[in-house]
Amino acid sequence: MIGLLNLSCLGLGYVLLRNWVGAALCWVATAALLVMALPADVDGVPLGLLAGYGVFLVAVAADGARRGLRATLRVGASFRRLALPLALVLLAVPAGGSLAYGAARDEAKEQALLERLSAADALVESADDGLTFDKAEPTYLKALATYQELGTRHAGSRAGKLVPARLDTYYETVSRPYAKKAYCEAVAPLKHLRGLAGTVDKELLGTRPAKTDEPLAEALFKCGTDALGVEAADPPASESLNVLYDTFPKSAQATRVEPAVRAAIKTRTTALTGGATPCETTEELRELRSSLDNMTDPAIEDAAKEAAGAVQRGDFSCGTSQFRSKEFDDAIKTMTQYAKDYPSSPDAAHARSIAIAAEIADEEPAAGKKLPPADVPGGSRMVMVVSNDGPGEVELLYTGPMTGKVTLKSCGTCTKYPSPIFAGSKKIKACTGPSSKYPKATLLLPAGDYHFLQKRVSTGTATAGDTKSSKAKIEPGYSYTNCLYVTSGF
Repeated sequence: MIGLLNLSCLGLGYVLLRNWVGAALCWVATAALLVMALPADVDGVPLGLLAGYGVFLVAVAADGARRGLRATLRVGASFRRLALPLALVLLAVPAGGSLAYGAARDEAKEQALLERLSAADALVESADDGLTFDKAEPTYLKALATYQELGTRHAGSRAGKLVPARLDTYYETVSRPYAKKAYCEAVAPLKHLRGLAGTVDKELLGTRPAKTDEPLAEALFKCGTDALGVEAADPPASESLNVLYDTFPKSAQATRVEPAVRAAIKTRTTALTGGATPCETTEELRELRSSLDNMTDPAIEDAAKEAAGAVQRGDFSCGTSQFRSKEFDDAIKTMTQYAKDYPSSPDAAHARSIAIAAEIADEEPAAGKKLPPADVPGGSRMVMVVSNDGPGEVELLYTGPMTGKVTLKSCGTCTKYPSPIFAGSKKIKACTGPSSKYPKATLLLPAGDYHFLQKRVSTGTATAGDTKSSKAKIEPGYSYTNCLYVTSGF
């Protein structure tokens, strides 16, 4: 009986024996255990401490039993009848305490798991706070690792049972750019969500990854088609659309790419006719063609050819617009490049004419009042013989009813004439020597008003006479001569 009373952890056997030292020792040991064990936490009481306390209880029980057998207890008969049942009842104290402690420890574990769940929720929320996905992804993955552990290793816990709902929130949060129709921004997050099937427990994820296929295909389509014709688009249209073709080749979005491309080409081609900004539209077409050239699907080949034809038309429209807007330097570059890029085009000759007229108009704006005609007028033509009475090769440009240019070789024996400022009343008498002395070219010109521009290719020191513009009226039935010379300022 004394041994059983000592097993109660309270040293009651010693109390009955009035062994206050033994009782105090039991109280101290039990108090020390309670201090170490309470409050209950996830890790519980160290195993060594429990083992030591168990050995201590067995020792005091054995000691109590030994002492009880030798002692003479002065207690009444009624106490003797109750002592044994009381000792057995008191044995329930440590057992009940152990059960209560186990329940408290389990609750501590549940609370710790719930705290981890809350911490993961906070990570998801912080990652969604305006960060780009590449910077937010490590935080998302950290939260996801916690969800996976709670949902698999602790699936039966309160926190584990909340994981499916948290995964729904995770998918909703990460795919938020798609919900906001920020399609290019949504591509990377949706790829991340779709790819989780290969890294996270499949049973835990369920059908969630598969549900991202449609949004991802739509995001790739929208991102790609919205970038068609956009200069320096990031990412370029070809990148998004190639991923769409590679990842979802049979999707409804993949079949919509070609019609969308053709619509983009048609919209811009229509804008070239009478549009206010043909040069900007042409650059959009050029970007669009570049994107199509970088696409891998054969279905786009015909559309790419259509875009190339639209760019050609756009280049010509741009050049004519620049000419009409008096942007002659730009018109020269555009039309000269057009003639080089499309030498077999029916408009190549007209482009060269516009470039020549723009070069003349750059010196003499009156020459740029209207575009040179695309076709040379019929009827009779008058002869104009042009002679070079000056050092250096000379290029003569002309525009009017007909536009063109000729190059005359240098006159080896010719020199510069004095400037009229220094010549006084003495008139310049150019081309008065033997006719065979001067390099010549013969022009056959329809009647009308012409602007001329002579440009010396190389005359040594530049002078006021190196580039010179002039006008002439060509009338039916006459022949003309034109003498090109150089004057000197000193």
